[in-house]
Amino acid sequence: VQLQACGGGSVQPGGSLRLSCAASGGSIYRTFTMSWYRQVPGRERELVARMSSDGTTDSSDSVKGRFTISGDIANSMVYLQMNALEPEDTAVYYCHSQAYASLYEYRRRRRQEFWGQGTQVTVSS
Repeated sequence: VQLQACGGGSVQPGGSLRLSCAASGGSIYRTFTMSWYRQVPGRERELVARMSSDGTTDSSDSVKGRFTISGDIANSMVYLQMNALEPEDTAVYYCHSQAYASLYEYRRRRRQEFWGQGTQVTVSS
């Protein structure tokens, strides 16, 4: 099972993009959280926004009011609507999940983490 992210691209400052992420190659037994991270060269990967299975969401201060995370956690799908994009938002964006991959893992209480392949977002005039 892999996470597939898409929706990145190049936009001008003030523009919008919508990122999507879904599990492929099978199904995940039970997902707890799905998140979006981003990373620029030379810096650590940082959390952008997170959504839990109970529907609660959280986002970093730098994107509050501009980015919105949504999705269907039970079916391992998550989206990131990005509005009012700024050059500082330029990064590779990764989706991430914490889950029990299968009933076998659930019975052993072994959580796993999944990462998507990353999608480039470039904000430039």
